[in-house]
Amino acid sequence: MWKRLLQLVLFVAILGALAWYFEGPREAGSGIGGRLVASQRTEPDSYNRLVSPIYPVELISRLTSAPLIRVNHVSGALEPALATEWAASSDGLTFTLKLRQGVTFSDGTPFTSADVLFSFRALYDRKVASAIASGMMINDKPLVARALDDHTVAITFPAPYGPGLSILDSLPILPRHTLEAALDSGDFGNVWGLNTPPADIVGLGPFVVAEYQPGQRMRFVRNLHYWGKDSAGRALPYLDELVLEFIPDQNAEMLRLQAGSLDLVTDEIRAEDYAALERASAEHKVQLVDAGVSVDPTGLWFNLKPGAPSVKGRAWLQRDELRHAISLAVDRQKIVDTVFLGAAEPAYGPVTRGYGPWFVPSLPHASFDPARAKALLESIGLKDRDGDGQLEDASGKPARIAVITRKGSTLLEHTMASVQEQLGRIGLGVDIVALERGELIRRIVGGDYEAAYYGAPVLSLDPANNSDLWLSSGNFHFWNPGQTSPATPWEKQIDDLMHAQSESMDMARRVALFADVQRVFAEHEPMVFFAAPKVTVAMSARVTGAEPAVVQPQVLWKPETLAVTGAAIR
Repeated sequence: MWKRLLQLVLFVAILGALAWYFEGPREAGSGIGGRLVASQRTEPDSYNRLVSPIYPVELISRLTSAPLIRVNHVSGALEPALATEWAASSDGLTFTLKLRQGVTFSDGTPFTSADVLFSFRALYDRKVASAIASGMMINDKPLVARALDDHTVAITFPAPYGPGLSILDSLPILPRHTLEAALDSGDFGNVWGLNTPPADIVGLGPFVVAEYQPGQRMRFVRNLHYWGKDSAGRALPYLDELVLEFIPDQNAEMLRLQAGSLDLVTDEIRAEDYAALERASAEHKVQLVDAGVSVDPTGLWFNLKPGAPSVKGRAWLQRDELRHAISLAVDRQKIVDTVFLGAAEPAYGPVTRGYGPWFVPSLPHASFDPARAKALLESIGLKDRDGDGQLEDASGKPARIAVITRKGSTLLEHTMASVQEQLGRIGLGVDIVALERGELIRRIVGGDYEAAYYGAPVLSLDPANNSDLWLSSGNFHFWNPGQTSPATPWEKQIDDLMHAQSESMDMARRVALFADVQRVFAEHEPMVFFAAPKVTVAMSARVTGAEPAVVQPQVLWKPETLAVTGAAIR
């Protein structure tokens, strides 16, 4: 009898173990949320978000650090993060934030208001020259943070600011106790390089860095000190482990997703992959989510920095007429149909339908008109002087443009190939120079290029929070970044409009002012856009807890609620 009872108990125990093994997450934060593998096409160049502007570093920051307040990428609402509540002063300039108590960094050190003040100090320190500082200035002036006590801070804006506290979503709160010495010594820009031991990367986010294998992967594990709880009061994150696999080849990326060795694609999906992914979706291997229209279409811009060596002797490269001619000469619908296979829509500016109320559908834009394009080019001295079908400048030299773009990106390379073919029909030569990401960024930052076809992810739908693109002083004012004063009257006009719309608390007025910004932009077209792709998020059918959004990172903006069912099968 006892033998049979023992066998029954063992049988029940085995069934329970199998259920735990295959079912995936049942109790959040208890180490049974599984292991999620996500692809990332480019590698980071640092762990330090304040000094690096590139997207992979922003993504890592979302995993390992936390802001005071987070913007929900789906709804746009403000969500408590390290601050649990906040209140505005009567003039709307000062916000008092209550910080979570009992929170510690991943190394166990208590988090206090001193860490908030330190993070603001590092952000605005001139010696740091933070890559994100210009986007966190109001009228070119910094926010001022004061500690009222260990768990209360007051943040004062230099002027009224329409988006309010949503600006804080961009600032990760950093550990004063490990980084203050570097800031004091002027060496902050060199800390947290990729050679830093993972244990030294201390944060307040849901994960900590466990391992980095250059060219292969970066592995994160649960931060056992993370403060987050779910609605049932259970510890977050759900996942035990999150792995970023660096897969620059999109064919390999798609094969791995369909084969089940990849759980999430963090970048855009190529149009040619839709059919295979839809079959995988029908077989319940993959889930596809249509998040909407892209809010960060890629643009073609020219180096408009006065006196740029790369355009010396060819002033026509910096003329408005050249950009307008290109816009007129390119059939955008052809690009949508052939490059994106219909999974996009024509784009005429950086603000797409995905921006909702900020988008101006009635904005005048160039229609396909090659004859008018040729006339514009002739007006700046570019015409076929010898009858060979190719345009020459006033000195008789061929009118050719070298466009740098990212090597290995199918959409970028195929789009530029179509632009090259279409501009060739009106006699304008285009040489496509595909570069590895590191070299591409180096050339752009150094101003060593004629034209570039690239872009940067948009992290907010509110244009005031994307001021880095619009303001002449912005780091992402691609065609001539970081100007000390506007180089042209139209850039000053945009600066003034952006300042006015960011200061307004009247949403209708802000929308109207930003419509004027877009009109001025269209008049000079410093960047030429061709297509805005549909944003489709591709995930394994095993992934749960995702809230896909159109703004990057489309899924990993909320990594703590992700889980992988049946993960132990792996």
